Amino acid sequence: MKKIVVIGANEFQLPLVEKINELGYESHVIAWAEGAVAKEIAYEFYPISITEKEKILEICKEINADAVLTAGSDLAVNTVNYVANRMDLIGNSEECTLVSTNKYRMRKKFEECNVPSPKFIKLSEHEKLAYDFKPPIIIKPTDRSGSRGITKVEQIEKLDSAIKRAREESFDKEILIEEYIDGNEYSIETISFQGEHQLLNITQKFTTGSPHFIETMHLQPAINQEVDKEEIKRITFKALDALDIKFGAAHTELKINKEGAIKVIEIGSRMGGDYIGSHLVQLSTGYDFLKAIIDVSLGNEPEKLNTQKNNFALVKFIFSDLDKKQLNKIQEEYKECIYEIGKIEITNQAIKSSTDRYGHYLLQINNEILLNEVLKVLINEN
Repeated sequence: MKKIVVIGANEFQLPLVEKINELGYESHVIAWAEGAVAKEIAYEFYPISITEKEKILEICKEINADAVLTAGSDLAVNTVNYVANRMDLIGNSEECTLVSTNKYRMRKKFEECNVPSPKFIKLSEHEKLAYDFKPPIIIKPTDRSGSRGITKVEQIEKLDSAIKRAREESFDKEILIEEYIDGNEYSIETISFQGEHQLLNITQKFTTGSPHFIETMHLQPAINQEVDKEEIKRITFKALDALDIKFGAAHTELKINKEGAIKVIEIGSRMGGDYIGSHLVQLSTGYDFLKAIIDVSLGNEPEKLNTQKNNFALVKFIFSDLDKKQLNKIQEEYKECIYEIGKIEITNQAIKSSTDRYGHYLLQINNEILLNEVLKVLINEN
């Protein structure tokens, strides 16, 4: 029986572990014990920090792992590729790890390879900004995801507090300062095998907007008419090649401005979190994305996307009582669209990043007329 090691055990890793078990493989899960919901279904669970690469390597050698992977964690990607490269397993190169998990290195690589992306500078710990970067600008940690530490600065007097916030969230205390790109935001979900890429779907992103841009909803496929799928595909694949992403899932975030220009914001060499990779792709296309990344990790070519299967799928996050009232209306009028309602607990805790949201629900919608009716509830009333 194949032994597959999953790095990470939070709610975004849970569907991956479930899929490994469903396919008849042994699931060995390594993560911090706190919040490790996947440990309950794992064949074996190891309560070790996902950053302890040497310990994890030794465990993988002891159990003679056939594959190592993760679903939606940038931090886990470092360990996955570290282990894979030392055990001759399927994974991306260590150079790919460096550039795909650090936003500054990523920007430098995009610049080198002529991938369109925002202008930027890096600010290390104790450095002061010595560059004429005029607001509006984006301040973010170089090494975090999930909207942690991101601030749009529109007034120069708020720059110091934004930099302080980003540094508090950063592991290496390095900050990326970049031009703000005005436009609609999308993510591109892909699967790669031996350097060949498949575009699975284009996700339309909805956020809280300035200053922190926390995601409120994701919709697949994107419905904006500005989306030029072939141009998005060309630029996305060029960006994947620039980062040397040859195997597995990737989640490319980009913006399209009013003139139709595409700018790549960043890429994660893993599935998109927020249920994008684990749920939305299969709900919208019928493609088993989880099985595909498992197949790739075992050295097997993944299936091709069947473009005949098309639905709309979305995940909506709960930020307020109004969001809960919207869900109640969906339950009353569009019950047939509900795929899943997660745990919802509205508290007084301030929502500063995606990890603070109060809950979520998933919808699957089979025609555009019905989608537009649902979106009127979710967007126009908000």
